[in-house]
Amino acid sequence: MKQIVIISGKGGTGKTFITSSIAAIAENKVISDCDVDAADLHLMLSPIIKEKHIFKSGKVAILNKELCTGCGKCINVCRFDAITPYENIVTIDPISCDGCGICARICPVGAIRMEEKVSGEWYISETKYGPMVHAKLNIAEENSGKLISVIRKKASEIAEMEKRDFIIIDGSPGIGCPVISSISGADCAIVVTEPTMSGLHDAERVIKTARHFGVSPCMIINKYDLNIEMSRKIEDYAQVENISVIGKIPFDEEVVEAITRGIPIVEYSKGEVVDNLYSIWGRVLDILKIKDEGIEKDAIK
Repeated sequence: MKQIVIISGKGGTGKTFITSSIAAIAENKVISDCDVDAADLHLMLSPIIKEKHIFKSGKVAILNKELCTGCGKCINVCRFDAITPYENIVTIDPISCDGCGICARICPVGAIRMEEKVSGEWYISETKYGPMVHAKLNIAEENSGKLISVIRKKASEIAEMEKRDFIIIDGSPGIGCPVISSISGADCAIVVTEPTMSGLHDAERVIKTARHFGVSPCMIINKYDLNIEMSRKIEDYAQVENISVIGKIPFDEEVVEAITRGIPIVEYSKGEVVDNLYSIWGRVLDILKIKDEGIEKDAIK
């Protein structure tokens, strides 16, 4: 079972459009949307939710108004300005509360307690392309990395139980904790970039992140024909860094139409973009095969 994660150094490069296409092309796989802060793969794959689970992470301060005397000691120690005076007692803003618990410790009458909070939901769904594990993090919540770990663990369990060959992962953009949780332990990281200076800059950062965690990256240049000169610079960078550019996808208005209709482009139309996507998946399979052969040779040595 191989894990392929599609990532990008920045948002808006076409990562999810490519993930949905690979999910439609690849056979015998589990699909996982690890972009939990702004999940949108479900818009392309139309999953039918079979199981819904609550995700709890972190704690929040809860006030017992009947016990509160309004002494204000909790206000003085709260570094996040989450506690303010209200009439003869205090009020606690759950969004501003960081869950440190110092207010509960210092309250002389025990009017504040810490409770584990619901930070989001995660789902096991079925799509026409196979099982899908995805999630939704609540607004202003943190610990997206922990939620991604839950999703990936469940996707792996399903893949092993059903003897699936691949897990196709729509990773988070950027280089932060969610990205690290998305790529850790993956067999291949596909970095999607666009032909702009910021696209190259952010691709460099996420490639360094992937390599730091022992994941081999390859690249796709999306809408490469909008800036041929910049696309060449990206290819030059990839050559210097010994990174395979496994595909260059041209701009096509039909891609926009497919996204608007919520259909993977490989099922919406035919043409150069679709041919490129099938070729990309073939290159990914070649990379995984070469990697396996390299491991086998190392084992023989």
